[in-house]
Amino acid sequence: MNTITDNLFQPLTLPCGLILKNRIVKSAMSDSLGDGCGNPTIEQIRLYNRWASGGVAAAIVGEVQATPHYAEKPGNLVLNADADNEKFQQLANAGSIDESHLWLQLGHAGAMAHPPISSAKGPSALSLPGLQCEALTRDEIQELPELFAAFAMRAKDLGFSGVQVHAAHGFLLSQFLSPLFNKRTDEYGGSIQNRIRLLLLVIAQVRKAVGPHFAIAIKLNATDQLEGGLNEQDSLEVVSALDKTGIDLIDISGGTYFPGAKSASDNAGAGPYFLKFATKARQRTSKPLMLTGGFKTLAQAQSAIAGGNIDVVGIARALVLNPDLANDWQQNISTEPTFPRFSAAPEGGITAWYTLQLTRLAEDHDDQMGQDLEQILKVYNERDSQRAARWNKHFASK
Repeated sequence: MNTITDNLFQPLTLPCGLILKNRIVKSAMSDSLGDGCGNPTIEQIRLYNRWASGGVAAAIVGEVQATPHYAEKPGNLVLNADADNEKFQQLANAGSIDESHLWLQLGHAGAMAHPPISSAKGPSALSLPGLQCEALTRDEIQELPELFAAFAMRAKDLGFSGVQVHAAHGFLLSQFLSPLFNKRTDEYGGSIQNRIRLLLLVIAQVRKAVGPHFAIAIKLNATDQLEGGLNEQDSLEVVSALDKTGIDLIDISGGTYFPGAKSASDNAGAGPYFLKFATKARQRTSKPLMLTGGFKTLAQAQSAIAGGNIDVVGIARALVLNPDLANDWQQNISTEPTFPRFSAAPEGGITAWYTLQLTRLAEDHDDQMGQDLEQILKVYNERDSQRAARWNKHFASK
């Protein structure tokens, strides 16, 4: 290995004391591999075992819910008092081999909760094409820090070494940060200092619950990429505020799953997408910074770490295409996964392709699916419909 490659494979000690063996983390994705009752499946356990054995320093399970009432999809996990602890322990153990860590992402879809299984509520009532929700009451908002803290404590007890607070991509805590979603006139709305209030309360309560030696990361948008949404300047103010908290890692991403909006990961341009923002964020905090979005090659990852403005590279879709990517990069076996190219993709089609490709990976099929996105989207939606019925039956009285 050369010196630049060595930088990518140097360990990193987080403020809590946890050591990442290298600088490559499998960033959170909605893998949609839960059993429809909020519990892990054999396939999901196998998937995270593959990423751990493939050499990542850590992997983050996306969109794990503290309650079944505001889920993003019926394939989400739900870690509450009724969860199957044995299955979650199996997941934690499988994803923690070879000095790799497995973290759960604290999810809450808020205004964008999946309608067939949820009653959407966000910071403010909204009635927009494709998006309707009620406003959370002040009492409901004040219950959230304790809810998230209980989730984090369960994760710690079951063998996970960290959690990630999800404040990006248009989900609940991101909605509070965004003036597009947050029209409140109380202490949780208005200025960015008020809009960040709930997030800071959540972080403080989670840290209090888990103690000083458990990793707490946060996923934050550089920008919502929506007119009227969270902009770069306000996001930098959030970074400054996070510097004074017990956070161990700030994961910078961007974009939103607001109906009709393109996610940053569907960007056809060269990545990484938010490196300029990370450079500015570096001036606002001494916390370790992770950057997620658009890393496709070893050269991009090497350059970003060597530049000194970020400490960790977050990779998602490239690790769907090659779960052994970290080991391959370290051994100079391969540098570039072969990304599929889609033309005239229907809305949600690319996300559906990668989600079903994750299912294939979990079943130890590494070859890529075909590219008939209309058919893939149909299969994806049918699977969600079947699991939504199971979800509603299971959680009807909970």
